[in-house]
Amino acid sequence: MEYENILVQKVEGGVGIITLNRPSRLNALSYGLTIDLDAALTDFEIDDDVRAVVMTGTGEKAFSAGADIHEMAGISEDELAERQKRRSGFTWHLATFKKPTIGAINGLAYGGAALLSSILDIRIGCERSSFRFLAATYGRINSSWSLPMVVGWAKAKELLYTGRVVTADEALQMNLLNKLVPADQLLEAAIEMGRQIAGNTPEMVQGIKRLLLEDVGRAWLEMYEAERTALSTTLKPSPVAEGFKDFLSRKAPREA
Repeated sequence: MEYENILVQKVEGGVGIITLNRPSRLNALSYGLTIDLDAALTDFEIDDDVRAVVMTGTGEKAFSAGADIHEMAGISEDELAERQKRRSGFTWHLATFKKPTIGAINGLAYGGAALLSSILDIRIGCERSSFRFLAATYGRINSSWSLPMVVGWAKAKELLYTGRVVTADEALQMNLLNKLVPADQLLEAAIEMGRQIAGNTPEMVQGIKRLLLEDVGRAWLEMYEAERTALSTTLKPSPVAEGFKDFLSRKAPREA
């Protein structure tokens, strides 16, 4: 399927790639781009050949500059409210997307793009990566529900209250980035991690993600019991001979 605001491809090894593609606007999250993203995610979600999704941006400067403010300023309040409702649906879709998501953060991720980044499962950055959670500077709020899950409560407060720039090195230190690589290796590093994920049992990977999402807000014992319940119902382990066949084929048992 062709999209106006994003590029979509599948690469060998079970990885889908979505590239935000509005370089003249620093890949700003226009309404049209949001609709395209939602549609592409839906397509990947039902495609059994895709087991992990990488998201990145076109160009060297920006993953995305965030919401397209010029577009927002040019429409009525009623239309803006209607679009925000649709955007909220997309945000929750991405946050609860059943397959693992990896951000290849190729440049700045500000405002709405910082929120988007915070709800991806994994973020890989480069020397050009930076983040700003800007909502409070514009008289708005976002990321209060997502950012603390990534960087912790105290650091999330600091970033949301100040709206300051977070550089790549600092983002790595606070776990806003999982990994930092040179810019010319960024996309390949994200694809390689996607392939590592895709090489595992998809039902278990997706089941683990579902459990982690459902565990938010649960007591520790409830989290433990939820895993035990899943192991006896929806996520039953593979038989030992099947699950460990590679190990068993290369390692003979010792004599007693």
